[in-house]
Amino acid sequence: MFLSSYENKIDKKGRVSVPATFRSHLNSIGYNGFISYPSFNHPALEACSQDRIEKLSNTIDSLNPFEEKRDFFATSILSESENLQFDTEGRVSLSKKLLDHAKIRNSVLFVGLGKTFQIWEPNNFSKFKTVARKKAYQNRSSLKWENKNRGELS
Repeated sequence: MFLSSYENKIDKKGRVSVPATFRSHLNSIGYNGFISYPSFNHPALEACSQDRIEKLSNTIDSLNPFEEKRDFFATSILSESENLQFDTEGRVSLSKKLLDHAKIRNSVLFVGLGKTFQIWEPNNFSKFKTVARKKAYQNRSSLKWENKNRGELS
């Protein structure tokens, strides 16, 4: 899983070192990089494994082929996706298009979200995190899990 947050500097060529724990997880599932695309919801980048983008592609493919929304999703996600490979030092090169979308200049923040992660400009994430914590607190009753001892939700 992708957990925690890590801030790293970006160099003049747009290269940034990917956190070792993220690289290790990707390597353990057979990847030497990840897929990234501009987020719909935030000035951030979505990032995932090849398997995850394939599942997303299959979901898009399952939509009616003559419906506009299928084209909208394919265009907004798949055509904007970039395959970012690790160099020998564990860095990836972020394109100008990705950097501009996320408003990244000097530093990036890798934010673990479990099966995926996001890449943010650190100050923008800080503002978002304040709102997210407030909304998570307001909606905390929606989080339920199965009680393994009794087989019920608690």
